[in-house]
Amino acid sequence: MALIGYARVSTEDQSTEAQFLELKRFGCTEIVRESASGADRERPQLKAVLARVRRGDTLVVARIDRLARSLAHLLEIIETLERKGVAFKSLGDPIDTGSPQGKFTLQILGAVAEFERSLIRERTKAGVRAAKALGRQPGNPGLISGDPLTRRRVARARDERLSERVIAGADEFLPIVRRLRPAQPWDRVVDVLNTAMKKRPGDNSAPWTRDALIRAVRRLVADGLAQPELLKAAPRRSKKAVAQAKRLLELVATIHNAAEAGQKPTLARIGRQLERQGVRTGTGAKTWAPSSVKSLLDRAREQGLLDGLPSSAME
Repeated sequence: MALIGYARVSTEDQSTEAQFLELKRFGCTEIVRESASGADRERPQLKAVLARVRRGDTLVVARIDRLARSLAHLLEIIETLERKGVAFKSLGDPIDTGSPQGKFTLQILGAVAEFERSLIRERTKAGVRAAKALGRQPGNPGLISGDPLTRRRVARARDERLSERVIAGADEFLPIVRRLRPAQPWDRVVDVLNTAMKKRPGDNSAPWTRDALIRAVRRLVADGLAQPELLKAAPRRSKKAVAQAKRLLELVATIHNAAEAGQKPTLARIGRQLERQGVRTGTGAKTWAPSSVKSLLDRAREQGLLDGLPSSAME
């Protein structure tokens, strides 16, 4: 467990020395310094420290405005830390997620933030109703008109949200990716992730897909948090491996098509059948996750080997 400090000033002309000394006196063994606006969510040092902290650590700041300028951003960062098992403490404010009093203060802040969001939603709905009553088209005028600058700003905001979600969950999925890539193909890495994690990190409760994983790793590489080598192409499979994969697809298709009439061939049931026959997964595991079975069924269907329901209706 480590106390990790974060000190920030807005410009190069200002000094982090006062914050540094305060964090040092508190006992921080590592202190990250940054010169950037508090409104900037793409601060490289902040992103790096959020990715680096581990379960049991505590992120410490001199004041909460050194970490975030808005309540919403502050709560997002604290939520990211909590998902990783990391505590947060502000020396100049009554916020310490490692203590009952600090958690209570955080709950109050969360309630205030939710109230603010409710007011924004109500104002937005009222604005839409008023626009419709006046015969106007609601929405962002720049997007409606196809303004290139507005489109770039919206795309940039979307990329920022994606980066935050990916960085928040990198501690969970990136070690697995590093262990398997680029020796293993992306499909096999996806099977392992869905077996180990069940769903993608962040607000998205969907399982990993090949495209989603590649996008996430590309984002981490672009942010300097993952090695570019992870994106290299996997070695080509041998003829023997290709033949084994083909036999596995045919076996799964046979199990699926042989199900008795009226008996739904669920993913779990097919997985249990494979386990009873001693069939190993692509990574050598004895247990088949439903997501791995679904991946095989999807490929078998693409090759015209399946009858009946699509695999998405079998869960």
